[in-house]
Amino acid sequence: MTRLCIRVPKTEGERVRAELLSKGILDTGRRIGSDNGFLLIPILTDEYDDHEIIEADLEHLEHAPTDYKDALDIPEELKEYLPTSFDIIGDVAVIKLPDILLPYKNSIGDSLIKVNRSVRIVMMDSGVKGDLRIRELERIAGEGGSATIHKEFGVRMAADPSKVYFNPRLASERYRIASLVKDGEIIIDMFAGAAPFGLVICKRARPKIIYSIDINPDAERFARKSMELNRIENIVPITGDAAEAIKDLPEADRVIMNLPQTAEVFLADALSKTKVSGIVHLHKVIERSELDIFIGSMEKEAGSRGFGIIIDTVTELKTYSPTMSVYVFDIRRVE
Repeated sequence: MTRLCIRVPKTEGERVRAELLSKGILDTGRRIGSDNGFLLIPILTDEYDDHEIIEADLEHLEHAPTDYKDALDIPEELKEYLPTSFDIIGDVAVIKLPDILLPYKNSIGDSLIKVNRSVRIVMMDSGVKGDLRIRELERIAGEGGSATIHKEFGVRMAADPSKVYFNPRLASERYRIASLVKDGEIIIDMFAGAAPFGLVICKRARPKIIYSIDINPDAERFARKSMELNRIENIVPITGDAAEAIKDLPEADRVIMNLPQTAEVFLADALSKTKVSGIVHLHKVIERSELDIFIGSMEKEAGSRGFGIIIDTVTELKTYSPTMSVYVFDIRRVE
């Protein structure tokens, strides 16, 4: 019997499988198939992002628990509070838990490892803290530390979510921006973390150079390790405050601003180093009802600082809260 599948390059297979599993839409009753360098991953919905949907005959699998909730023994009345998704960074699972579930945190962690063979350790996330954007993490299951190697689009990324900000859910956004980059571009990543945007861009495109700035010294250390892992030489990691460090850099064809809470504060700094017709990719968390107001305020502020801009595209990346979302604005500098 045929099943709906998404057709995914093998290099993306593990990431996509983990995403589908965490969202509860992986069809675990069928074995993943293959077709000329692609994986056919069965799904329980009729669409997923922009992936190609096809029908395929896939081998039936005997049912085994694949949702950590099914492997978990907690009071029935608490199951409605269990998170429906979590992050996987390499072999590290990161999950947020409400206070009511804290007495069961170790059991929840053990269940995640039980149903996810690729997970070595589970960390409970109490939120991103401070200017360095470091997650406050506690190990609740597994062994060892949180340092890991995350794989994305054929790129090996050295990461440690307890030391450097890293968001695996931006994989599709990193791929999107990489697909826009033209040969020979100069790129500035103002809040780069361990340089995941730069790494994917260098693997998928041919930029001249990428300046990856982050205020966290550990970010530069992990970026350089990843550069060695992938034999990449045209990323320049810079430790420092982005608004200051950018002053010494050449004008760029493209500037990335992945700082969703306050990126707009630094828009003028970014535009001052963006070539005319260059693009700024600005990430921002805002109330969905205030989208038009925010766009207007950006245009007004840029104009008051002497910069003409056009918003080429606005994309909702993910839901942040019941009323808020994370958006990316592709902003073109004009005369």
